[in-house]
Amino acid sequence: MSSPAAIASTFFIRDPSTIFMKKALICGSMAYDTIMVFHDQFKNHILPDKLHILNVSFFVPDMRREFGGCAGNIAYNLKLLGGEPLIMATVGDDFGVYEQRLKQLGLATEHVRQVPQSFTAQAFITTDTDDNQITAFHPGAMIHSHLNRVEDARDVGLGIVSPDGRDGMLEHARQFAQAKIPFIFDPGQGLPMFDGKDLQQFLDLADYCTVNDYEAELMCERTGQSLDVLAKKVKALIVTRGGEGSDIHADGQRLKIPAAKPDALIDPTGCGDAYRAGLLYGISAGWDWARTGRLASLMGAIKIAHRGGQNHVPTREAIAERYQQAFGERLW
Repeated sequence: MSSPAAIASTFFIRDPSTIFMKKALICGSMAYDTIMVFHDQFKNHILPDKLHILNVSFFVPDMRREFGGCAGNIAYNLKLLGGEPLIMATVGDDFGVYEQRLKQLGLATEHVRQVPQSFTAQAFITTDTDDNQITAFHPGAMIHSHLNRVEDARDVGLGIVSPDGRDGMLEHARQFAQAKIPFIFDPGQGLPMFDGKDLQQFLDLADYCTVNDYEAELMCERTGQSLDVLAKKVKALIVTRGGEGSDIHADGQRLKIPAAKPDALIDPTGCGDAYRAGLLYGISAGWDWARTGRLASLMGAIKIAHRGGQNHVPTREAIAERYQQAFGERLW
C-alpha cells in the first residue's frame, strides 16, 4: 500500500536522525469542558411518563473543568510527538486562562482570534453512575470561525478541518484546496450540520478523511454512497472503531490497524483527537499507512488512561518505547 510520502515530500526535510516539518494548521474548536458526576442513576429520578413536564435537578458533588476542543486537543497531542501545530480558532472573552496554558506548552496563539462579547465554546456534562451522560453545549465564539483565513498562516505544509462552526469548516476546506495545502477532513460531531451535497464537496476538496464507525455510516447514508465509493474520492479514508482498532482505506485496499492496549480505561474524551494527531505526524513524516495508523492507535490508547483531553504527559521517548512494546518495532 502506498504511503503519503509523495505529498509529504513537499513540506518536510529529512536527515539521518531528525525530521524537520513545516507547521500543521489545525482548524477547529477551542473549548472548556465542565464535567460533573451525579452519584446515582438518572433513571431513578426521571419518570418516563412525565417527560412532557420534565423538571429535575441533580446534586453533583464532584466537578472538574478541563481544557478541550478538537483543535486544542489535536495540537496538544501533536506537540507531544514533536510536531509543529498551529491552532486556528475563535474564542471568547473568557479565554485568558486557556491562552496562558497554551503559551506554557509552547503552542502558538497568533491565529486564535478573540471575538468580543462572546464566550469560548463550552460543554457542560453530567455523568451518572451508569456512565450515562446529559450534555449541554454552548458554541459561543466558535460560530465565528469563518472570520479566520487559512492564507493568513505562513509555512503551513499540512492541515486539518476538524469540528468547528459550520461556515468556518466549509470556508477552510475551500481555502486549503485553493492554497494547494493537503488537509484532513475530520467532521466529527459536526457531521450532522452537513447534508450529502456538503459532504461530497468536502471529500472532493480534501486529501484525507477520518471518521469513527458511526460517522462513517451517517456519511454513507447522507451521500447515498458506499464507503468504498467514498474512499475513492480521497487518498485515504480512515475509520476508527474504538477497541476494535481502525481501518485505513487507500489505493482500493483496506488496511486493518490493531488497537494498542491501554494501561487503563478511564475516559474516552479526546481519544479521537489524539488519534488524529498521530495521523498528522505520520503523514507529515511520509510514513506508510501501517506505521502511521499504529502511531495514531497508540496515541488514542495513551489518552484513554487519563481523564480529560489534555492530562496525559508522556515524553517523546516514552511514546517511542510504548510503540515498540505494542508493535514490536522501532518508531523512529
